[in-house]
Amino acid sequence: MNQVYYFTAISGIVMDYQNMTDEALVKLTLKNPEMFYHLMQRYEQKLLRYIRYFSSIDEQSAEDVVQETFLNAYKSLNSFDPDMKFSSWIYRIARNETVDFLRKNLNKKKVISLESNNENDLQLIDLLKSDVDVLKDVKTAEMKNKVRAIISAMPKEYKEVLILRYMEEKGYNEIGDILQKPSGTVAILISRAKSYFKDVAIKYGLDLLI
Repeated sequence: MNQVYYFTAISGIVMDYQNMTDEALVKLTLKNPEMFYHLMQRYEQKLLRYIRYFSSIDEQSAEDVVQETFLNAYKSLNSFDPDMKFSSWIYRIARNETVDFLRKNLNKKKVISLESNNENDLQLIDLLKSDVDVLKDVKTAEMKNKVRAIISAMPKEYKEVLILRYMEEKGYNEIGDILQKPSGTVAILISRAKSYFKDVAIKYGLDLLI
């Protein structure tokens, strides 16, 4: 992987932005707006994946939401709380932008087909396998399509915490920051989401996998 360096003409120091913390990049951006590029580069694909799976909107719409997310984040950067993780903050903005987009385009959004071999679908299935016994032997396309259908039909609050926990690898505290819920509530939601998934999976005929 190519590292990203920046040479400062005044000090003559080569800076390695790839290994800087988000918070250090925020401080640099407040002094030099061009530095926001490095935060965008760091989060663009992560947010695109999160938005697409959370909302099931098409790629172009998701890209538009990501751009709105960065625009609003940049405008609000002065109000960023340094005691909060930047990743939690940017994901919260992305979530709010996604919800706003869905509200405005309720009857217009294009959804991802459950029959497709969407990489995000398969990734979430693979990540859930290690924590939900009913999924330990999901191999056939038919089984994977059933799992996709279950995930897609899950209550929004359950689906969202599973995506943040297993696809985005967020801890309970960070998920709480993103959703603005106590970490204890997040833990309960994740537990209920997994139980809900297992119960529905059995109804879908996946009980032989237990």
